[in-house]
Amino acid sequence: MRRYGKHTDEDDVRVRPNRKGNRPRTSIRPKHEDAAEGMVLTVDRGRLTCLVDDRTVMAMKARELGRKAAVVGDRVGLVGDLSGRKDTLARIVRIEERASVLRRTADDDDPYERVVVANADQLAIVTALADPEPRPRLIDRCLVAAYDGGLEPLLVLTKSDLAPASTLLDLYGALDIPYVVTSRDELYAGEAANVVREHLGGRITAFVGHSGVGKTTLVNALVPEEKRRTTGHVNAVTGRGRHTTTSALALPLAGAGGWVIDTPGVRSFGLHHVDPSRVIHAFPDLEPGTENCPRACSHDEPDCALDAWVGEGHADPARLYSLRRLLATRERREGD
Repeated sequence: MRRYGKHTDEDDVRVRPNRKGNRPRTSIRPKHEDAAEGMVLTVDRGRLTCLVDDRTVMAMKARELGRKAAVVGDRVGLVGDLSGRKDTLARIVRIEERASVLRRTADDDDPYERVVVANADQLAIVTALADPEPRPRLIDRCLVAAYDGGLEPLLVLTKSDLAPASTLLDLYGALDIPYVVTSRDELYAGEAANVVREHLGGRITAFVGHSGVGKTTLVNALVPEEKRRTTGHVNAVTGRGRHTTTSALALPLAGAGGWVIDTPGVRSFGLHHVDPSRVIHAFPDLEPGTENCPRACSHDEPDCALDAWVGEGHADPARLYSLRRLLATRERREGD
């Protein structure tokens, strides 16, 4: 057996031949500085439709990204065939840092969070005033997710011809949330879209809502050239609509310079991922009052300093009530 000394010459070192004839693996990954910038429009079974310049390109995620997944709204870097021609496929090699994230879990006990939309500026929470009945707890949960993810909320109340909007608006008055109220006639005639459009210009807005509230009908009115399947059917026994949108889709808002993202109807909105301490950031008038709170204060306990802060007249008591209602929403189911 041959042994090598301390001063081994390179010619004396045996190199095992590569039988496959390919290059050996390396841990060095390409930087892809020449990758084109794009935006993810929709995701369907591992294939991502992206907008690159003025054309749509079909792509798949590069293996080097590992478990990191791209979602609708993500800004990505793409390489490969970017022509957009049929049967071509590009690769997503980079996912840019997200400015905002809308996330949810299946329920409050589920540790696995799902990113619904990335980089949206606004969350339009669509709810019917009747048929199906409004679910304030679900609205609260959407608000918490919006505040936690860095999105500004917008309430869109439909079917005002079936029930007045005043009761529901009174519940959220202290939060000072912008809102739009529409009727069924306005919704189906497209007039509601003109009112909602005033809040969407130049922004990326994700639409979320319970099935059967008219969310997709409204999106179709906003972007008529991209009709999505809708339903006006609501189960008479359960009061629930049937899901017609099965995947999120980003659509350009013509003439307004914005984007509309239609998302599948939700029946639950888990908040397992939300740290309650972050919700206070959505209440800038109350946040200074937390400086004297005990450590790890839930802001809904006897020693909370917010009671004294509000009692001294620094903020409206209704605002504190709204904060605590939102913080407590994790302890309640949407149907409660």
